[in-house]
Amino acid sequence: MKMKVEVEVISKEIIKPSSPTPTHLRNYQLSFLDQINPPVYISSIFFYTNNEAYAYSKSNKLKQSLSDVLMRYYPLAGRVKDNLIVDCNDEGVLYCEAHVKCRLSDIVAVPNPPEFKKFLPSDIDGTHHLVFVVQVNYFTCGGIAIGACISHKIADGTSFFMFMKSWAATARGDESDKYPQFQLSTLFPPRSTALSGFEPETGMTKEKLVLKRFVFSSSSIAALKAKYEESSSLENRVHPSRVEALSAFIWNQYVASTKEKFGPEKLNLVVLAVNLRTRMDPPLSEYSFGNIYRVATVIFSTEEHYDLVGKVRAAIGKINMDFVKKLQEGNEHLDSMKEISGKVMKKDLLSLSFTSFCRFPVYEVDFGWGSPMWVGWVSLPFKNLVTFIPTKYGDGIEAWVNLKGEDMAKFESDTGLLAYVSTTTSNA
Repeated sequence: MKMKVEVEVISKEIIKPSSPTPTHLRNYQLSFLDQINPPVYISSIFFYTNNEAYAYSKSNKLKQSLSDVLMRYYPLAGRVKDNLIVDCNDEGVLYCEAHVKCRLSDIVAVPNPPEFKKFLPSDIDGTHHLVFVVQVNYFTCGGIAIGACISHKIADGTSFFMFMKSWAATARGDESDKYPQFQLSTLFPPRSTALSGFEPETGMTKEKLVLKRFVFSSSSIAALKAKYEESSSLENRVHPSRVEALSAFIWNQYVASTKEKFGPEKLNLVVLAVNLRTRMDPPLSEYSFGNIYRVATVIFSTEEHYDLVGKVRAAIGKINMDFVKKLQEGNEHLDSMKEISGKVMKKDLLSLSFTSFCRFPVYEVDFGWGSPMWVGWVSLPFKNLVTFIPTKYGDGIEAWVNLKGEDMAKFESDTGLLAYVSTTTSNA
């Protein structure tokens, strides 16, 4: 039985950089890729076990290290202005502390995703002018949950986890000589007039959505990889990656479970986020900060599902150096985004979006008391969204699926899906 979680916020304060940001760095320009991102937070909750009697003793270390690391990541302590710049005025980040009236084991044993938002700053829905907000939650057993949120207007998943690793390393006293690189606006200059007719909020919804976690073991993923390799044509034999195989499988089961509602004639749209850092000439460092990703799209009919892995591979392959050059040179990409956004909003097209954090250092955020025992996710205001997160041990993957309630009810009871799932956790 899933439990309700009682969380009491006991303090709120603003943490500022430990040294002022130099005047010449005051105006941080958003890049074109930042400008077209939706005004939402990327959020994760890092759960830590603790054998010490006084978890609160960690409070000063967390606050001081956050203040220190903000010197390097100075835009996070600023404020976004008019979708054009971040005013790096050192106003600081919101830092909350809270007491959770249960044990950490109660949360992890039977996770209840809608309750996880309580581990984030209590007024998160009204703080989108803030770039970074965090809440440190103390359990009665001494465990800790750090709920962190970064604005998607200035950072993608790579940048988010880069910052969290840097903050944790600073707390450990492990000063790295690797600094974030804030050069994105020179590579993808911001636009002021070209954005006319494009709304970054496109696709966001206020509908009630259901978030559910499906855990796939390494053996299940291996079986799915073999399944899709065998189903590909001999002339174009594809050896799918873990994410490609899982994406194809989840799409297939979603369509199968909802076919009575949507019908077989609908066109289908699959959207996959792709990191651009390694696809540029020359490649960018992993320390390059910003929204350095784009999406690969596949539009096809239900009858073409047999070669979805091949279609996905081909679409991702088009996100190459030539694609990036066109992205830097003109408005062609913005026009295609407007076209895709229009299709997504139409009711005659069935879409499913995928993003993967499987290659990210999700479990390397160690503040000095060990790596997270688990990392949780929260619902975003986008329906038909699937987020892949690695399991801590082995090569398993957690798929966090965000659907409308009626669609989730069909999807989660699909026998074809459940044959490969080892654990499910719902917010029902």
